[in-house]
Amino acid sequence: MTEAHAGLELGYARVSTTKQHLDRQIDALNKAGIADERLYVDKKTGSTVERDGLKALLKFARPGDTIVVYTLDRLGRNLREVLNLVHDLNERGVGVRSLADPMPIDTNATGMGRIGFLLLALIAEMERVFTAERSAHARAVAAASGRNIGRPRAHTDAQIEHARLLRKQGDSLSQIVKKTQIPKSSLRRYLATSEAAK
Repeated sequence: MTEAHAGLELGYARVSTTKQHLDRQIDALNKAGIADERLYVDKKTGSTVERDGLKALLKFARPGDTIVVYTLDRLGRNLREVLNLVHDLNERGVGVRSLADPMPIDTNATGMGRIGFLLLALIAEMERVFTAERSAHARAVAAASGRNIGRPRAHTDAQIEHARLLRKQGDSLSQIVKKTQIPKSSLRRYLATSEAAK
């Protein structure tokens, strides 16, 4: 019979710019009893968003282990991403604990640590609902006043009308692109809108 996995505490530290330093996070993780050989780190360089340290940590972590971070936001770029990751880890039997959040976070705990995490989940869900409601309201107001919402169109009405006229005359997409300087992807969208409006 195999012996049950006792569970390790695995540290993770991340900074998102080259000007930031990992020292404070690593020092706090070391003081929490996590040795350097159980630390995984990511430091963004240039434009890369790959997180090889996190990938390696997630691959190594086993049921019974706990991932320890300085603050919970180190695990992701936004709260929704963090909560999704914590949920996935929970499904695998891997806990998450933070050291320096205003309210302690520990998904293995039954007291305040667990309540702190549940409050974060509730805030994230409320923010998602509020954002959706704000967007819907903004679209309704814009539609009522005859305005478009979103990115401004990259091409003038005259260019688009010219493209539609050329299409009616039988020009191919490539010919229209040359004559109007509208990229093919945008051109297809404009022409499809024109067809749908008929």
